[in-house]
Amino acid sequence: MKFKQVVPILNSSNVVNSLAYYTEVLGFEHKWEWGFPPSFGGVSKDSVQIFFCENGQGNPGTWLSVFVDNVDEFYEQVKAKGAKIILAPETKEWNVREMLIEDPDGHKIRFGQSTSFRKKTVDALDSFTIVERLPTAKEFERLVYSVGWSPPGNEEKVDKIIAAALFAVVAEDAATGEAIGCTIILGDEISFYYIKDMMVRRDWQSKGVGAALMQAVTNWLNKNAADNALVGLYTGENLAPFYQQFGFNPFFGMARRIKREK
Repeated sequence: MKFKQVVPILNSSNVVNSLAYYTEVLGFEHKWEWGFPPSFGGVSKDSVQIFFCENGQGNPGTWLSVFVDNVDEFYEQVKAKGAKIILAPETKEWNVREMLIEDPDGHKIRFGQSTSFRKKTVDALDSFTIVERLPTAKEFERLVYSVGWSPPGNEEKVDKIIAAALFAVVAEDAATGEAIGCTIILGDEISFYYIKDMMVRRDWQSKGVGAALMQAVTNWLNKNAADNALVGLYTGENLAPFYQQFGFNPFFGMARRIKREK
């Protein structure tokens, strides 16, 4: 049995006002309402949903915690729109940088961002560098082999993958210049982008290299990806918390593997 999602239901003195505050001030995008005039409604953004019930199902003053990918940027956005800010962004000892906002019904929302992966990246900056470039076929193939995905001998196929890349970053050993990690972005530049083969050499893992690569990829996507485009990647459940730091969440889909008879 898997639990799939939790959706808070907040007590609202006026659902119309709640919907307006969360969409116009806090940046939630989709909204729905029930009844005329509405007595129930909801908003959502990415994987976060919040429902509102007029004068029922809860009490004023409920606390929520919502994680975002850049809390300082979010702070500037909602401050400019007149949000009631109780606490500006602060980095806490539990490795979360967070701010506190109050809505018209006294509900308090802690918007936060994990800082643990950033610390690792900063600590390791003197040992590796992140370069915006395509990996060579040999570099790519060696990294694939180093993480145990396939044996060498596929340079021709790798060339085709690299040629199709929209963007790529390579992590280089600062002392030797050797490629120790890389990732590339594929896509149609219209509605879909795919992060392919985010790889870090085994002896460099857990040193902030992966976080630095993903941060570079995230920055590029935020700047260049088409509005409302979908960004996908494949990963095991054990790595889901790592990618969630960059705004990725489980998503329904279907897949098929080709199995050839031997």
